[in-house]
Amino acid sequence: MMLTAQTGGWCLIILAIIAGVQLQEKERSVQPASEPHVYKPALQPTETTPPIGTYKHVGKSCIKATMGVQYIVIEKKKAWYYNLEPSRVRTGGSCGEEAAVLSLTLPDDAASLQLTFRKKGNIFYVSNLTAHVSPLPVCQGCSNKTYSGVLTNDKLFAAADGQSFKCESENLLLTSPELRIRLVPLQIQAFTLLKGHYGKEVECWVDFTKRVIPIILGATVVGLFLIAVTTSLFIKDHHREGYDRV
Repeated sequence: MMLTAQTGGWCLIILAIIAGVQLQEKERSVQPASEPHVYKPALQPTETTPPIGTYKHVGKSCIKATMGVQYIVIEKKKAWYYNLEPSRVRTGGSCGEEAAVLSLTLPDDAASLQLTFRKKGNIFYVSNLTAHVSPLPVCQGCSNKTYSGVLTNDKLFAAADGQSFKCESENLLLTSPELRIRLVPLQIQAFTLLKGHYGKEVECWVDFTKRVIPIILGATVVGLFLIAVTTSLFIKDHHREGYDRV
């Protein structure tokens, strides 16, 4: 009789445990699913050098760009910075006879940069640049915001077909009052790429002046020094002749 009572007690305990486990599983099944993680760039208060990436058109090999890309956001009269991470970039675009597009996009469309190329005669150039970035709020209590801008230019980064435009100096592009794009360094080519390699480099004007001006200044200093030395020798000889006549 006692054994039967003990057995019944153990059965009740086991049934209670099973009921509790089933109740927990039921509660888990009715809990709402967690929201999917959405990628958001984090803006930084200080400027750093952006990492360099090489981007090619995925399909037909008609565009190649090697560059570091930095987004500069102006919020509350303060500059905030985000460097594009090459490992996160998805590359796309299109190729045509006289127009081509290179688009760089981050996951969840958190940021993008699109370059539109045109070709006229034997010259190619970037005619349009569009960009946007949707970062984490820059301050506590600030709302989510997307910063975007467009730059239309006549023959930006121009070079002859089959050649590449190259610039070691920074290119700071104002796309809107709230968004600027900094490209440093930059090498880019469109339409004609021989086996996917860059052609002859066309040096940008800023690099040219940085390289040539020190040479010109050095030559000017040397020239002035030679003029001073020659003038000094001439004056000494003139004085010596005057003394001989006396």
